[in-house]
Amino acid sequence: MTSTSQTITAAVSGTWTLGDLTVNRIGFGAMRLPQRGAAFAPGSPPRDRGEAIAVLRRAVELGVNHIDTAAFYFSSLRSANELINRALAPYPDDLVITTKVGPGRDPSGEWLPHAGPGLLRGQVEENLRQLGRDHLDVVNLRIVGTDSIAERFGALAELRDAGLIRHLGLSNVRPEHLAEAQAIAPVVCVQNLYGIGAASWQDEFLRLCGEQKVAFVPFYSIAGTGREAGARGGDDAELLAVARARGVSPAQVRLAWTLYRGPHVLAIPGTGDPGHLAENVAAGALRLSQEELAVLDRLHRRGT
Repeated sequence: MTSTSQTITAAVSGTWTLGDLTVNRIGFGAMRLPQRGAAFAPGSPPRDRGEAIAVLRRAVELGVNHIDTAAFYFSSLRSANELINRALAPYPDDLVITTKVGPGRDPSGEWLPHAGPGLLRGQVEENLRQLGRDHLDVVNLRIVGTDSIAERFGALAELRDAGLIRHLGLSNVRPEHLAEAQAIAPVVCVQNLYGIGAASWQDEFLRLCGEQKVAFVPFYSIAGTGREAGARGGDDAELLAVARARGVSPAQVRLAWTLYRGPHVLAIPGTGDPGHLAENVAAGALRLSQEELAVLDRLHRRGT
């Protein structure tokens, strides 16, 4: 990417609203901040504290006003929430922090069973404490499986009514979960695994969210099958050709493609590297041609 990418801000990506909160469509995911290498992997070395804080502050300088985090994003020495607190508090008025509840980890990092309705308040309060907030802007209920979410989402709706949460969202869900949740309380966003090669039902779900004015927030849109470990290389030749022709990285092409899927699609790429941060933000300025989109759409349908 050329040096001009350093001056591009997240504002160029356009905006969307999460309830009454306006965010730039390029945001920042905090999952990779606490450690180097694969997130959640035993033995991943903690990231340098100063480095992580500098990346967060630079993200805000570049116009990022949507940060995605969770209390279970931590390494042996670092917590994403506490890094955000240290770097950015007192928080800018326009900064929206989205967090997730449901999953949990014990102090050693081992995963716990997902929280039932009775434990969700404790998870919400843990996020409040770590972030130093009196309310959470957006809380996503993250689930695994296809079971009913009514009781769990209902518990979060009660916390919303109590003023601890401003808006509610969902993560790792299917269309039936969205319908179930919306019968209980408004849903402002759906955060799902999505990117080039994602399952075809996710395309339909993305479209459905757009019709209902619900933000669709892909995770692993760059990493793909690398998931928590990050991108593994091996990009398809057609994608690499688009990137080379534009003088950008394959990751930027992947991000730009997701943003083209609809005005309600938000991106939350994460990194601990200032250079990659600038490239991710600059992807919001990448205007793909119809020919390039056709190439990438074919690649997407092949499930590569």
